[in-house]
Amino acid sequence: MRPIPSARTDPGLGVILLVHSSLARAAQVARHWAESGCPLVIHVDKAVSAERHAEFRSALVGIPDVLFSPRLHCEWGKWSIVRATQTAAEMMLESFPEVRHVFLASGSCLPLRPVADLRAYLERRPQTDFIESANVEEVPWIVGGLGQERFTLRFPFSWKKQRRLFDAHVRLQRRLGYCRRIPEGIVPHIGSQWWCLTRRTLTAILEDPRRREYDRYFSRVWIPDESYFQTLARLHSRRLESRSLTLAKFDHQGKPHMFYDDHLQLLKRSRCFVARKIWPKADLLYKTFLRATESPPSVVEPDPNPIDKLFSSARERRVRGRAGLYMHSRFPAPGRDNGLTCAPYSVFEGFSDLFIDFETWLSRTTGARVHGHLFAPHGAEFEGGQDVFAGGLSSSAAVRDRNPRLFLASLIWNMRGEHQAFQYGPDDSPKAGHLIAQDPNAQICVITGAWVIPLFHSSLNFSVIRKIAALRQRAEAAHVEILRSHATRARVRIWSLAEFMENPMENLQIIADDISPRAMRKLTQAPRLANLAGFGKFLQDLKNHGMHPYMMGNFPPDNIQPIRLRPSGARPRILK
Repeated sequence: MRPIPSARTDPGLGVILLVHSSLARAAQVARHWAESGCPLVIHVDKAVSAERHAEFRSALVGIPDVLFSPRLHCEWGKWSIVRATQTAAEMMLESFPEVRHVFLASGSCLPLRPVADLRAYLERRPQTDFIESANVEEVPWIVGGLGQERFTLRFPFSWKKQRRLFDAHVRLQRRLGYCRRIPEGIVPHIGSQWWCLTRRTLTAILEDPRRREYDRYFSRVWIPDESYFQTLARLHSRRLESRSLTLAKFDHQGKPHMFYDDHLQLLKRSRCFVARKIWPKADLLYKTFLRATESPPSVVEPDPNPIDKLFSSARERRVRGRAGLYMHSRFPAPGRDNGLTCAPYSVFEGFSDLFIDFETWLSRTTGARVHGHLFAPHGAEFEGGQDVFAGGLSSSAAVRDRNPRLFLASLIWNMRGEHQAFQYGPDDSPKAGHLIAQDPNAQICVITGAWVIPLFHSSLNFSVIRKIAALRQRAEAAHVEILRSHATRARVRIWSLAEFMENPMENLQIIADDISPRAMRKLTQAPRLANLAGFGKFLQDLKNHGMHPYMMGNFPPDNIQPIRLRPSGARPRILK
């Protein structure tokens, strides 16, 4: 029986409310809609107990223009949700002839602006239907579900309750090539189930001569509440805007996001009319947005962009995580990390062999945190010779080599905000060389053949030197091949020792600018160069003993005199 009619003769906007949980909040929202002058038709899921249903109805006793449609048991992804909406819509159109727009909402939806704003907004658009409606073949709207197949296969099993049977039946139909016929004249569209349709369009859908055919077809479609009205509105609407007036956000798995009290200011800035889904215990949100207001209606356009940006960023963070940070949820699965490290860093190969105080000079010049050989066989050479570095990183070779990938990632993460630099050479772990080459954050500068300089100054037997030189050259050649491969993602600069010595100050300026590009300062000091007098003769001796030192470049066999490094822009001068 229809309640006592309201004194409001032209509400214009009617609301269908689908309720299945949090009945106390749903009653609060229903009262707000009704007191704002909107006729209501409420459907309560039959799964709700009779006692709770009676309490819900008693909470709305005496409120005019509130009707309850026959209860159906609604199951996710099934036709029953569409049927419940149809029944409520028929009751709305029959009982409230003055309604011009019908707004579909759930009990967990919350009006964010005065209902008068929504009514004024729709009055300016009397012929416009607001329903998200995307062609399933042209738009990747679906997240983690079936696309076109939801319209061409059969789904006798519940996706939520009988997942294995559901998946097995889908695979069987694919294997057999089964395909349902789509009714002639319609093109499947999908979108959010929360819409606002004009009376004319909704009536045309419900009174369509082919409705029985359409209902029979869509009753076997997967999740028909996202496609029934979205498809048929395309047939009958005069002016359709493919968007919902209800703010609803979904995660990367297609599950709806829930709004909490923390989202208050964000929801206010969105200027959206209605939001879904609201946490039942978000007292601040309900208290704030269900408060009566006497301000004049505003027809300002909704602006969900701030929320879209925030949720897109949150989804990206949830799926990919932060660069260089390994979370428990991603740690077991290789390839699910978001990059090896979190920040740029520099790797120098051969520089500490060519220059006596290179690490001190580089730290003083660029402000970087400069380490020695972090992957040396005897252990990690942290800055200052520390045994334990930031974050509890041990210099132990055994601990480091248990997982060099995470050792490097932890070093960069623990010192984020400071540029890290370290040395690498042919004696160091080759596994680390592979890791560094694959890291886009790595900036690698190599002076090939510089490793021979310490051997040149050593007092070892020449036959021993020749064997060590052969091993190191083989290791460096393999490493350089990796650095020059197409799979390398690091930024790499490679000089032979001879090439670097042609203009060492300009090359040092290049690496200083790479580390601190904003400084753009000309170098006025240079690291102390190792003594290379007689170096060319030493290389020739290696050749004479059967070892061909080709990684160094071409050095004349004559004794090379000491080189004085001059400021950048001037050629190095050979002292007489």
